[in-house]
Amino acid sequence: MNFQPLWRYQDQLIEGVLITLALTLVAAIVGLVIGVAGAVALRGNFRPARMLVRSYIELFRNTPSLIQIFLIFFVLPSFGLKLPAFESAAVALSLYFGAYSVEIVRAGLDSIPKSQIEAGQCLGLTGWQVFRHIVLPPAMRNVYPAFTSQFVLLLLGTSLASQVAAGELFHVASFIESRTYRSFEVYAAICVIYFALVMAFKALFAVIDATAFRWPRRQ
Repeated sequence: MNFQPLWRYQDQLIEGVLITLALTLVAAIVGLVIGVAGAVALRGNFRPARMLVRSYIELFRNTPSLIQIFLIFFVLPSFGLKLPAFESAAVALSLYFGAYSVEIVRAGLDSIPKSQIEAGQCLGLTGWQVFRHIVLPPAMRNVYPAFTSQFVLLLLGTSLASQVAAGELFHVASFIESRTYRSFEVYAAICVIYFALVMAFKALFAVIDATAFRWPRRQ
């Protein structure tokens, strides 16, 4: 084993890590917005919206995310919409993460007792105020562990973007391996980097959980 040849590519590795983090954060933020909006639509009374959201969930949860990336990167240009590799991967992963987020947020909203909502209405709060201050905070706390787990899967899933030449970490690893022919060393190093990223985010999530959701839990 000889890891020395990898040091000359440290700048590319750092850039790959940054692109991986950017791709993950963009997909997570957009996916979370989709999740909240979709969950609200599922709980609404407008049936076409519920059917549309349900169809979206089934489509993106039951097809490989790699195919979704390919469809956006290779097929959409046929319809006049051509996106670069990073943007294509970001859109596909956002929609994929959003499909899971809808179900996670919906479960969190369903976990809030109806009496708690009625108490807010009795105080004269508007529907938005009840949702913003009474429903959403405890709902997000209830589903926070599921979100963090899905975020980790999203982070690891960004490696699929290498198939459309997005310059994330795994794509950089493939480039280095093709130059050094040190397959074991390259992919062992990449594995360590992914593991370190996941552990860092888990530590961050633990801090957020201890600070943002520190009010007493109902027994």
